[in-house]
Amino acid sequence: MARNPARTELDEVNRAIIAQLQEDGRRPYASIGKAVGLSEAAVRQRVGKMVESGVMQIVAVTDPTQVGFDRQAMIAITASGDLEALAAKLAEIPEVVYIVVIAGGFDILAEVVVAGDDHLLRLVNGQIRAIPGVTRTETFLYLKLAKQTYDWGAR
Repeated sequence: MARNPARTELDEVNRAIIAQLQEDGRRPYASIGKAVGLSEAAVRQRVGKMVESGVMQIVAVTDPTQVGFDRQAMIAITASGDLEALAAKLAEIPEVVYIVVIAGGFDILAEVVVAGDDHLLRLVNGQIRAIPGVTRTETFLYLKLAKQTYDWGAR
């Protein structure tokens, strides 16, 4: 998701539109309009502006285990050098689905989705640890996903 340096303030109508789309991303703009008190065209315009500004994306979220990826993990990385450059290198790896530069005992967290343990080993050993500046990794295997939400924009 592209980040706009200027923070976008959401009014209650935009929050209501987001809530409607989070409930069902395929909901027609006419239905959303009835729920929030706007015309279909006004909803379309507001959604377009929110997507264009980077406030939200409209995407299909899949369950990795249902599409052949049986292992998810969070890889904590300790590094030397430019952390943003390292994060950009990690972003080029298709299996890396989430990256954050953090403060604390580690420098970067990278979430990965892979087919299995062999794939994870090849990824960590052959790709991530091979990036210049990576000095240490620690891998946290996901045993069970207990909660995952995307509803913070509607609150």
